[in-house]
Amino acid sequence: MHLDSELWLPRPRDEVFAFFSDAANLEALTPPWLHFRILTPKPIAMRAGTLIDYSIRVHGLPISWQSEITVWDPPHRFVDVQRRGPYRRWVHTHSFGDTNGGTIVGDVVEFDVALSFAAGWFVTRDVRKIFAFRKQALLKRFARSP
Repeated sequence: MHLDSELWLPRPRDEVFAFFSDAANLEALTPPWLHFRILTPKPIAMRAGTLIDYSIRVHGLPISWQSEITVWDPPHRFVDVQRRGPYRRWVHTHSFGDTNGGTIVGDVVEFDVALSFAAGWFVTRDVRKIFAFRKQALLKRFARSP
């Protein structure tokens, strides 16, 4: 399955990338209904090879998740890959570009679920809700003038 998302923010790329470089900010980008918690001790040094452990609750079920930063190319992009978690495959590419005096934030997520097609439809719906929340959180955080 595939999710593609772009959002323009009226802030410089270095500022936006710095926000994403701090793993602690993931909590602000995740809907409260997921009960997201970072388990890896902070501060987390972001670089290729960094492993980050989380816990979430999906429809009330506790789930452990571990992701690895496989590509770290500041301030242009980074990629996180699920090493352990709810998906059979999860590869999330974050990209950042200078556009119209601000930053275009791109997300491309490739994921597969281990369940049936019907379950995959529900999971895709949930992933879209999570990214809709993320967009609103980013707009609140960055859509103000310097």
